[in-house]
Amino acid sequence: MLSVAQARERILEGVFPLPAEVVALTDACGRVSSAPIMAGLSNPPADVSSMDGYAVRAADLSAGGASLACIAEAPAGHPFTGTLAAGQCVRIFTGSVMPAGADAVLIQENARREGDSVHTTHTLAPGTYVRRMGQDFAAGQVLVPAGRRLSARDVGLAAAANNAWVQVTRRPRVAIAATGDELLLPGSPLGAGQIANSNTPMLAALLRAVGAEPVMLPVLRDDMADVATLERMVDGVDMLLTAGGASVGSHDLVRAGLEQVGLKTDFWKIAMRPGRPLMSGHLGRLPFIGLPGNPVAAFVCSIVFVLPALRRMAGLAHPVEPPVHAILGCDVPQNDQRMDHLRATLAQDEQGRLVATPFPRQDSAMLHVLAQSQALVLRAPHAPAARKGDACAVIRIDHVFA
Repeated sequence: MLSVAQARERILEGVFPLPAEVVALTDACGRVSSAPIMAGLSNPPADVSSMDGYAVRAADLSAGGASLACIAEAPAGHPFTGTLAAGQCVRIFTGSVMPAGADAVLIQENARREGDSVHTTHTLAPGTYVRRMGQDFAAGQVLVPAGRRLSARDVGLAAAANNAWVQVTRRPRVAIAATGDELLLPGSPLGAGQIANSNTPMLAALLRAVGAEPVMLPVLRDDMADVATLERMVDGVDMLLTAGGASVGSHDLVRAGLEQVGLKTDFWKIAMRPGRPLMSGHLGRLPFIGLPGNPVAAFVCSIVFVLPALRRMAGLAHPVEPPVHAILGCDVPQNDQRMDHLRATLAQDEQGRLVATPFPRQDSAMLHVLAQSQALVLRAPHAPAARKGDACAVIRIDHVFA
C-alpha cells in the first residue's frame, strides 16, 4: 500500500491549474489571482494631511510662535489651487491635499483662531503630519502577486489602486456521486436497511467552503451498468469524486464499472486510517478520486487529498498546507502500520499552547464525533505510545479554506 504522502503526490501530479477569467473586484474575495494586481495610481496620489488643522510653512514657526493669515479652506476633495506665501496658512482636514508652498500641518489642538488669524506657540519640522505621495504604494507597483488567494484586505488594496476588475483562476467544478442501494435523499421515509445519504451534501458543503462548485449527481446503485453511466454525466466538470463502492466487497463496483468506460486507475488502497480504500486515476482527462463510503473516512480523505488537488487547480504554489504543532490532551496508544488521523478537540492551556485531545472512540462512521472535532491528530505508522503533554502534529479542520 502507498503511504499518505506518496498517494497525495501521485494525485497532485495528475492535476493542473485551471484557465483564468476576469471577475469584478466585488466578487474576487476567496478567488486565486492568476496575474499580478498592479497599482493604477500612487497612494496617496499627492502629499496629503494626516490630521485636521492648518497647512503651514514650517519656517514661519521656527521662532516658537507665530500669527498666520488663514487665506482659504480646503476640505478633502477640494484642493487649494494657489500657492502659500510667507505668513499664510490654509485650513485643511485629514486627507486634504497639501497646498503648494506648505510643508507641514499645524494640528488644530495647537492653534488658536481669531477671525482670519491663526496663532500658535509651537514649532514644526518640515513633513510633520504630512503623508507623502506614494507613501503607501506607487503607480505601476505590483501589489498582489499571482497565485494568492485574495482576502478582504487584498480587495481593499486593489480598490485603493483603482482596479475594478481582476484576473483569477476559474473555480473548479467537481462532480460528486455517492454509491449504494441503501442510500436515500435526506428527509425521505427510510425503510429497513436504508440510510440517508450524508456524503453528497457533506462533500458539497466542503467544496463550496473552499471555493469550488459542486455538481451533485444522483446516487449510483450497486450495479456496474449504473456506475458506468457516470461517463455521460461529467461533461464540463474538472474533477469526479465518488463516495463508496471502493472497497473489496462483491457490491463495491466503482472501479470495475468505471474501468469499463475508460478509467485508468493509478492506485487503490493506501496505508491510512480512516480511508484505506481510496482510489485515484483519470477518466479520460478527468481526474478521479474514489472516496471511501464511511462518511468520516470520506471527509478525512477529502481534507488530505481532495483539497490539495483543488489548491493545485486554483494555481496555488503550495497546495499542501503544513500541519500545526500542538500537545496531546490525553494519552494515545501505539499505532499500527497505517497513518492515523484521530478526530480531536482543540483548546489552549495556561501557557497559550494548542492542546489536541482525541476522542476515545474513532469509528469512521461516527459523524457526531466528527462534527465536534476541530482537528485531526496525525499519528505516523508504528508511532510509539504517547503521553498527555507530548508534542503532536495536527491538521486543523475548524477553519478549512483551500
